[in-house]
Amino acid sequence: MTIYVDADACPVKAEIERVGTRHGTRMVVVSNGGIRPSPHPLIETVIVAQGPDEADKWIAERAGPGDVVVTSDIPLAAKCVAAGAQVLRPTGAPLTADNIGNVLATRDLMADLRAADPFLQGRGGGFTKADRTRFLDALERVLRQIPR
Repeated sequence: MTIYVDADACPVKAEIERVGTRHGTRMVVVSNGGIRPSPHPLIETVIVAQGPDEADKWIAERAGPGDVVVTSDIPLAAKCVAAGAQVLRPTGAPLTADNIGNVLATRDLMADLRAADPFLQGRGGGFTKADRTRFLDALERVLRQIPR
């Protein structure tokens, strides 16, 4: 089992390290750079080439059954769900085969609406302490469910 972290804009890296360490789980933090590698022996830092979606491609090629992926990127989440991985958003919301189609459709619809009305830019809510707590609970539940 591996926890893959789409790390470029991930607000819960410290929480992933804390829960992953408690479970003795390998963690791979993937980014285009700009993050400090962790000295923790269970954490591998992977710096991919610059360019759009390079970290996503790297994770999608490796994640599969028994793995957990933490990402806000919906297309990456869809690929990982299709490969059999468990996927969590940083808010703790799970992305599954049952809901990924609706989430993708909503993402596309919102992109179209933002393109049509630039005043809709930046209207998302900020990341809250409650989101962080929900994420911790969700990651703990997922790691307990996956057989080792």
